[in-house]
Amino acid sequence: MSQETEQAQALLAAIRKRQSQPWTLMEVCGGQTHAILRHGLDQLLPPELELIHGPGCPVCVTAAAVVDRAQELAATPGVILCSYGDMLRVPGSGPSDLLGVRAAGGQVRVVYSPLDVLAIARDHPLSTVVFLAVGFETTAPATALLAHRAWSEGIGNLALLVSLVRVPPAMEAILAAPGSRVQGFLAAGHVAAVMGTEEYGSLADRHRVPIVVTGFGLIELLQGVLCCVTQLEEGCHGVENAYPTGVRMGGNPVARQLVEQVLEPCDQTWRGLGVLPAGGLRLRPPYDRLDATRLLPLGPVRAPELVESPCISGRVLQGLARPSDCPSFGVGCTPDRPLGAPMVSSEGACAAYHRYRLEQVIASR
Repeated sequence: MSQETEQAQALLAAIRKRQSQPWTLMEVCGGQTHAILRHGLDQLLPPELELIHGPGCPVCVTAAAVVDRAQELAATPGVILCSYGDMLRVPGSGPSDLLGVRAAGGQVRVVYSPLDVLAIARDHPLSTVVFLAVGFETTAPATALLAHRAWSEGIGNLALLVSLVRVPPAMEAILAAPGSRVQGFLAAGHVAAVMGTEEYGSLADRHRVPIVVTGFGLIELLQGVLCCVTQLEEGCHGVENAYPTGVRMGGNPVARQLVEQVLEPCDQTWRGLGVLPAGGLRLRPPYDRLDATRLLPLGPVRAPELVESPCISGRVLQGLARPSDCPSFGVGCTPDRPLGAPMVSSEGACAAYHRYRLEQVIASR
């Protein structure tokens, strides 16, 4: 028996011993969702301890209107649109995606880092290079660095279409929603590694729920669950760091300073959750002169849909349904032919269920 297996069994035994009543916890990180399903953690835990999946995938929660705008930019002559690979297959308010725009002749490129966009802009001085910037607080520093470098170096043909989102406002919205069953959160360790844990304190106090910052391995996840269950059983609510090897209370001061210099909170539309107050980040002056919506003429943005049809991804992103509840799951909706964003992204809950639970779901029907 490996050391990890022994540790896991000891933590599972501690959870069972500690738990005396049903509890429902939500993880808000797509990486954690995949790890939970890969290890079968939700099936190893006591049946009275339920794990539900939140909007933990930044690609999945990017508003359809933003994707529409990116497609319009990519189809504009003289524009090169750059983004991460997963974004190219995310549908907007219609069935089209950026891959379709590229097939029709639009200039769409995959980048692995925002700083890759700088090189593309330098190599194509006669084109306007637009970076579709999506992500949680984890990727905000790299986007901020891109904007700062472009501004300070006077690169005039680079613009950013920013759709960065902030996790605490989404957690607030989930807790405040009618019918919310969430009694505790497993918070994303990578977000806290950048921004720290301070912002979670007021959230835990307002809603009287434990928030435990958790890592991504089996042992780290089990440790997070144990900490959360312990608080619930003791009638406590507070912020706890169960991932001390990766997270400090103050986060990364250098990254935070850069983000605060270049970006500022703004109301943001999340796919599946609607408009969240302070739910996103935008370029602050003077960096806002790099905003793609200011540099290029664009048509009107269509109002985003909260729930996509015929899939139920809106409910999945709110933690109100599981991917397996969707009648299209694994049949009309697959990673090769996705109907909704959570099946597209490598961090999406639907993609995780398709990878780790497809046979089980089909057998249950």
